[in-house]
Amino acid sequence: MEILQTRPGATAGELAAGLGVTERAARRYVGILREAGIPVESARGPYGGYRLGRGTRLPPVVFTESEALGLVMAVLDGHPAAADVEDDLIGSALSKVIRALPESVGRQAAALRGHASAAPDRFPNRPDPFTASALVASVAARNTVWLTYASESGREWESEVDPWAVVVRHGRWYLLCRSHQADAIRTYRIDRIRAVQPTDHEFKPPDNLDPVAVLEENLGTGWEFPTRVAFDAPMAEVADWIHPAMGRLEPSGDGCVLVGSTSNPPMYAQEWLSRVPLAFRVEAGPELRDAVAALASRMAAALA
Repeated sequence: MEILQTRPGATAGELAAGLGVTERAARRYVGILREAGIPVESARGPYGGYRLGRGTRLPPVVFTESEALGLVMAVLDGHPAAADVEDDLIGSALSKVIRALPESVGRQAAALRGHASAAPDRFPNRPDPFTASALVASVAARNTVWLTYASESGREWESEVDPWAVVVRHGRWYLLCRSHQADAIRTYRIDRIRAVQPTDHEFKPPDNLDPVAVLEENLGTGWEFPTRVAFDAPMAEVADWIHPAMGRLEPSGDGCVLVGSTSNPPMYAQEWLSRVPLAFRVEAGPELRDAVAALASRMAAALA
């Protein structure tokens, strides 16, 4: 029925190809639909084929078995809490989708959801759906917005921005935008946006914008505490251990330097720098120097 609705005039051969069956089986399926009271009209000739009669309504959700099971797996993979039917927003929505499926497919989807165990997120940071929706609407309308943002350090501020794109990266949702106050590109985590106020002011995004690439280039810029870390190793060797949120690698003499910023120096030192198996020096950023010193002191005390 879905094929006939989206491609009126489909031939038996096209139906067979879309369903992965023989033409004879496709014709039999058309007969079954007609026996069930679904008006399927047919016409002969070079421009003939099958089409649904006027007024035919499809069920609200039409999935194949593979699509339904793939959807459940994707939801549990990206949102483990959806395994909870009662207390989770996404879990409640998934239940409604499963109930709308045909009985045989819905039974398998429900079994997969009920018996597949999903480990809880260690660092859940999903944004509020209404905040994300408001930002997407402003991106589509190309209207600026006023944001209230809270950084990891607890500092809160307001800013008018041009919302270029909403980007999902490794499970985190970001707003890629141009800040009017800073007159610079900024990347804000949407789960840290406390309020969104759309305006009537229009903006024009950059031509040929690649949101993912621009986000990657700017993840480590614009935060409260500047950082500068030098490595004596070649840039190609260091690059394997540096991700965009840490800053930008630049050549420097026989080695390279990592220039960036952070709103959370202890996290930068403990979770990011400590994983780099190469010697480094913190050349700038007193907050980062203090965080590295505190980490080194704690590690040294463990060996005392």
